[in-house]
Amino acid sequence: MSTCLWFDTEALEAAELYVSVFPRSEVLEVVRWDENNLELTGQPLSVTFRLDGRDFVALNGGPGRPFTEAVSIMVGCADQAEVDHYWSRLLAGGGRESRCGWLADRYGLSWQIVPTRLLELMNDPDPARAGRVAAAMMQMVKIDLAEIERAAA
Repeated sequence: MSTCLWFDTEALEAAELYVSVFPRSEVLEVVRWDENNLELTGQPLSVTFRLDGRDFVALNGGPGRPFTEAVSIMVGCADQAEVDHYWSRLLAGGGRESRCGWLADRYGLSWQIVPTRLLELMNDPDPARAGRVAAAMMQMVKIDLAEIERAAA
């Protein structure tokens, strides 16, 4: 299985951006329109790419199918440095911040940039501790792991 992401015309551009952001990533295949579609001949139709071991397809399907937050890609981060890296790289060039570790990149695709420690603390067996962590997270745009740890303590 792989996830197919619908773009207007930016499939290759988006795939190249994503591959530049994540380790162990590469563009695997670009399928181009053939001469049966004279207006688009030679332009990318679909791009198969791998992000850190997970396969995706980017499709240039045309306008009218914008991304929404109903679908997002969650990125588990080992530490604040990783959070900061993915956050800044995915926002570059016109992305927009949301809340609780969510952002939309310049193409409108939603991402959740989440330290794995946050998930551990939100599942803490002490409901008061987990509640403090959740309350702190709800006040954040980008997740601040040091502040999350303070809330847990």
